[in-house]
Amino acid sequence: MVALKTIVVKEYLRFIRIWIQTILPPAITIGLYFIIFGEIIGSQIGDIDGYKYMDYIVPGLILMAVITNAYANVVSSFFSAKFHHSIEEMLVSPLPNYIILLGFVSGGLARGIIVGIVATIVSLFFSNLNIHSYPVTFAVFILTSILFALAGFINAAYARSFDDITIIPTFVLTPLIYLGGVFYSIKMLPEIWQTVSLVNPILYMVNAFHYGILGVSDIDVSTAFIIIIVFIIVLFYFSLRLLRLGVGLKP
Repeated sequence: MVALKTIVVKEYLRFIRIWIQTILPPAITIGLYFIIFGEIIGSQIGDIDGYKYMDYIVPGLILMAVITNAYANVVSSFFSAKFHHSIEEMLVSPLPNYIILLGFVSGGLARGIIVGIVATIVSLFFSNLNIHSYPVTFAVFILTSILFALAGFINAAYARSFDDITIIPTFVLTPLIYLGGVFYSIKMLPEIWQTVSLVNPILYMVNAFHYGILGVSDIDVSTAFIIIIVFIIVLFYFSLRLLRLGVGLKP
């Protein structure tokens, strides 16, 4: 527990010291999304599932900030540890691999939570939030942060250069987020694209979060939770295997 606490505190201090780079930009970005998509474009779209467009996009924008920041924190932190060879000190110490993994993931979780709270506060300036289900909202919030912290860890494990840690967020994560129902309901899509959208795992997270805040969802919420938990279990054990085999850590 002492080792885990040390890693978690280190990870927390790492991003909180440079809050102008890690916490402030998401707040500005989400504000711009509300102004551009909510005020300007939303006025032309009308209501979705009985909610004004501005209110409808709130859950997706908050979760988008959580996803990108939980992912970014771990991918940058673990790759930096590899780059500066400080991870080797952890690996030769009598620390179980799961403690190392939990430490880095907890750092991503912490940043995801803080950025999510900041994004929620910003959203209050544009929308009146009336949370439908606190347990569902909180559960999706935490589970999504953990899931993408693990995904960031895997990206960092395979990365060979700083360029490699930007490839997945740019060419995989961002498209999945934008096509995951953040800005629209999949009911608005042609039937064939509704079916294609079901392959996107982020769709289930966004819709579960929609249900938690607004009480509406295009996806069965229990199915969404099952998918999220299965992904977490798979990525956790895969991450442990990468650590055990030393993938990306050996010359």
